[in-house]
Amino acid sequence: MKQILHTLLVFIVFMSYSGVTEAKSLTVVPPDSSSSLIDRAASSFLVDEGRKLYNTGKMRDALRKFREAYVRDKFNAQAAYWIGRSHYQMSNYGYALKYAKIAESLSEADDGEVFMLLGEAYHRQSLLDSARMNYDLAKIQLSSSKQRAFNVQQKIDEIAFAQSVDDQKQSFARHRLEQDISSGYDDYAAFLSHDGKELFFTSRRPDTKGGNINPDDQRYFEDVYLSRWDEEAGEWSEATNDVERLNSEGFDVVNHLSADGNTAYMTVNTEAADIRNKRKTNGSDICISERTKEDRWNTPKPITNSSINTTFFDGLPTLTEDGNTMYFMSDRDGQNSRSDIYVVYKQGNKWGEAQKLPMTVNTVGDETTPYITPDNRYLFFSSNGLKGMGGYDIYVTENLGDTWTEPKNLGPDFNTVNNDLYFKFFEKFNKVLLSTYRLKGNKASIDIFEMDVEGWEIP
Repeated sequence: MKQILHTLLVFIVFMSYSGVTEAKSLTVVPPDSSSSLIDRAASSFLVDEGRKLYNTGKMRDALRKFREAYVRDKFNAQAAYWIGRSHYQMSNYGYALKYAKIAESLSEADDGEVFMLLGEAYHRQSLLDSARMNYDLAKIQLSSSKQRAFNVQQKIDEIAFAQSVDDQKQSFARHRLEQDISSGYDDYAAFLSHDGKELFFTSRRPDTKGGNINPDDQRYFEDVYLSRWDEEAGEWSEATNDVERLNSEGFDVVNHLSADGNTAYMTVNTEAADIRNKRKTNGSDICISERTKEDRWNTPKPITNSSINTTFFDGLPTLTEDGNTMYFMSDRDGQNSRSDIYVVYKQGNKWGEAQKLPMTVNTVGDETTPYITPDNRYLFFSSNGLKGMGGYDIYVTENLGDTWTEPKNLGPDFNTVNNDLYFKFFEKFNKVLLSTYRLKGNKASIDIFEMDVEGWEIP
């Protein structure tokens, strides 16, 4: 009966979306009679152990457990599903799709979570028709609470929006920064100096200071890297993380440079790093480092203002050209709206009380990586709580003095179906820097892209 129901559901959805370009294999494989009871029991146990690791964010350890489970029982649909789900969390979207298909072939017809994973894996690879079909199947089969947990309707809306802008002419091309800037590891948060000759960015590479791995997500800690423009060669020099004291053995990001280039505003988190006899931050803090007359950077120091730095995540500062207004991201109100953008004004030589921007800008989702134009007129940011194409999209809102305009999606020139973050607009050079995922084979990594936007008008 379940097989008949499943076939009927697929037929109904397929007829609704005749443009689907990729057929789905929906064969249900019978249980393996050669798998022993011991192997099946061991496989189920390993899946349970893997899920415990998965729920704590230890994706690599979880993936190992799920693989062991799949080796013990090749017909364990849950093992295949969780291998795919782990790969999805690690941005290995090709592998996520591969194992989601295996899980589908092994599952009963009413497994909505498998259809959800299929939809997400297709979505991230811009196979929109296939993604929509699987999201619809998931919506039919998942309970109301699971639909909310997976944000099924939002993802369906993202597909619709992505398809609605798919045929829009794109005016500006993206160019992936090379010369060891985009490395194959995650590279992001690029920022140009005022003269355009220094490029700071962040990466999670094996040569990170201390060479340590974050015990939570099991990836290398962040380091700040620097590349200088070589006028003679007409390209960026090889990137280095040998930038004096800007790097700790924890997470380090340069988010903003002052107009004179002598003050770096950073996000620093040394809480998770094994640093003996050194002061640790209270989670992620907004810090300042000053450049000396000898052209060296001092050790970053947290801003001493309890409304800026709290025990929650506080970071990603962006400032106006005069240095008197700062916007940043914090998850201190996470029980109501996850992460939000805050603003704080300088009063004399000290910062005042930070205030959350109105809910016309912030949403109940996540707002992150803000960038304010030097004149304090336009605020760019990324969000997963507004109408978008998938993941985080980039938006802009205009400062009208006592209010902000409704955020506008920047469209397919700047957004994709994956996460698009760290937008920076350098009007002086007619350039935009941003970070987004680049798919290569079955895997993906965050890379830094440059866009020449001469003639662009901010919407």
